[in-house]
Amino acid sequence: MNEMLIVWLIVLIAAIVVEVFSLGLTSIWFAGGALVAILADILNAPIYLQVILFLAASVILLVFTRPVAVKYFNKDRVKTNVESMVGRQAVVIGEIDNLQGIGQVTVSGQEWSAAGVDNNLRIPVGCVVKVVQVKGVKLIVQVDEQMKRVDPEALQGQIPEPMSVSQMEEMEDSAASVEK
Repeated sequence: MNEMLIVWLIVLIAAIVVEVFSLGLTSIWFAGGALVAILADILNAPIYLQVILFLAASVILLVFTRPVAVKYFNKDRVKTNVESMVGRQAVVIGEIDNLQGIGQVTVSGQEWSAAGVDNNLRIPVGCVVKVVQVKGVKLIVQVDEQMKRVDPEALQGQIPEPMSVSQMEEMEDSAASVEK
């Protein structure tokens, strides 16, 4: 058996072993390049051509198949913790002012420090914002475009006043008596 064939087989096996342990699509491309080099060796290609074919095949596989493979393997991946914050809506509970370095929002009942995308814009309490980025422990937000179209004064008569539990029970009792 020729020495270069043994070298390419070792490269192939090493790339596969690394891929099996990492499962990160890191070395499978080199395994493909090693297969091309093994084929070139079997066809008695010179060593320099085998190396060129190995490198070319590895790069071509990496460039053209990795994006597809990453998309396919990560399609069912659930975003967790901080990753899940980007794209969500939040409510400002402490005015956001980047110049003063202040601001707080709540997202799904959790309080976060926040900063605006625009340093010159102050975002008042009660405003609905969208999380666009996370920097450290701070959410970077911008005013939600959907909420810019809502006129708070037009909603004034449509939003019911808060009720106590006893008021809700009285309402339920009167509704039940009307049904009988």
